[in-house]
Amino acid sequence: QVRLLESGGGLVQPGGSLTLSCVAYGFTISPYTMTWYRQAPGSDRELVASITASGGRTNYVDSVKGRFTISRDNVRNTVYLQMDSLEPGDTAVYYCTAAQVGRPVYWGEGTRVTVEG
Repeated sequence: QVRLLESGGGLVQPGGSLTLSCVAYGFTISPYTMTWYRQAPGSDRELVASITASGGRTNYVDSVKGRFTISRDNVRNTVYLQMDSLEPGDTAVYYCTAAQVGRPVYWGEGTRVTVEG
């Protein structure tokens, strides 16, 4: 069964850090661009970060540049999102996806991140 399972979300104070993980089951992530999206309450879903299949190129939405880092381990079939200097505006449900030709093929179930103090 194809599945993406995120973990690592939670409640953190402003300025804190979290590391999200996304493990793929039922398929290998190696040929896919992997991405992280987020959706805050009352807002549209937003692409936060992406990493190419080889891991050689990453992209970030401007609001997280310098604070978030996306990485992948194709051996462990896992993608990560290291989030530092978290702000209340980062509060959202975070989803990982496996994408091809610029479009998500598989979506995870999401993990909730709440930044408040």
